[in-house]
Amino acid sequence: MNTIVKLKSLITTDLARVSFLNGISTVIKMFTGLVSIKVISIVVGPIGVALLGQLTNFSAIVLIIANGGINVGITKYISEHSDEENKYNLFLGTGFWITLVFSLITGLVLVLGAGYFSQIILHDTKFSLVFYIFGGTIILYALNALLISVINGFKDYQSYFQASLLGSFIGLAFTVTLALNFGIMGALIASISFQSVVFILTIFIVRKAHWLRFKEIFRSYDRTTAIKLSHYASMALVSAITVPGSQLFVRGYITDVKSITEAGLWEGVNRISMMYLFVIMTSLSVYYLPRLAELKTSKEIRKEIFSVYKLMVPFLLICISVIYIGRDFFIRLFFTREFMGMSSLFEFQLVGDLIKMCGWVLGYVLIAKAMTKTYIIMEMVNLFNAVVLGMVFINAFGTYGATISYALTNLIYLVAMLFILRHIIFNKSKQAITSK
Repeated sequence: MNTIVKLKSLITTDLARVSFLNGISTVIKMFTGLVSIKVISIVVGPIGVALLGQLTNFSAIVLIIANGGINVGITKYISEHSDEENKYNLFLGTGFWITLVFSLITGLVLVLGAGYFSQIILHDTKFSLVFYIFGGTIILYALNALLISVINGFKDYQSYFQASLLGSFIGLAFTVTLALNFGIMGALIASISFQSVVFILTIFIVRKAHWLRFKEIFRSYDRTTAIKLSHYASMALVSAITVPGSQLFVRGYITDVKSITEAGLWEGVNRISMMYLFVIMTSLSVYYLPRLAELKTSKEIRKEIFSVYKLMVPFLLICISVIYIGRDFFIRLFFTREFMGMSSLFEFQLVGDLIKMCGWVLGYVLIAKAMTKTYIIMEMVNLFNAVVLGMVFINAFGTYGATISYALTNLIYLVAMLFILRHIIFNKSKQAITSK
């Protein structure tokens, strides 16, 4: 009976409800993602998938810069002040002007340096058009990301998932249409342009929201508010360098040491990881950050951490088991026979996924409580480990070594986070935990 009561209590939590809504969204996202990956793998093969991975990581870095790195801060502070119109207007307006200025500068740099970026990122200047288009549309891309962060901060889950679904279908339409008609060039253009259209539709979704008052947004800029957001900007910019940056390095190193085809196989395994981890990461980013921002004591935070683990870890173990047992089937389903070399890469990749998400849950505490210095140090250490261990294990074991270094890097991060947050995780006191 106690077990039934506990289970009922668990599945009626906000996290469970958000996860259910997100689950529906993710099923659709996974379907559209599967179709996109299948089309791309058929049209462009492992080499094209490797190039697309390079562009995806680069665009993630550029988008953070174009947003001034403030989106996580926007979500946190709007969540904290969602009932205080004067305060949330300051964050809306300040966030808008920061995004506008940074995205215009970033777009100009992309346009002026299109040939250079094409050579450095995609190893050929023939893809310069991709960067011209990216530079011309990144302002809409950045504004859409800002708007999604605002929706998240107000906990408007319905609008959030509507925008998410639209993004999935539009991304699919762009990818299939452009890839089938223009090959790898079309696939690359689709990956950096569809979010611009999504922005227009997201505006339409929230057009009647009580907080969407353009006059208030345009005239609301506050220097003190900008300084508060800068704490999150530094964390986001460091993340922009470490996570996509380490993948850029590892993929490039595999290309140099082995081949670009091998890099494409490694990217394929990453795509599968991203596909099933997406449901967890989205659920937690929608629910977990705003929730952590509300909590004031170590006891409350510890309780929230363990409630997340109770839902997340069993789900992950089921996913990992299914994917590993059926890995050859999933390779044929998602990709083509050219990608069967991926089969040997799943062992440490899936173990690394589990460890990564356990560490990610703890890492969000640093973000929610604006523990900026600690967060930046941990991200830089993670980057160092990913690069150094990646080189060591790729030299020793080839592409398989990249998955070993991935698991080991995440394990080091998790252990370090347990030590850093030991006063929250292992201490049952009600110590107050304040954010900046």
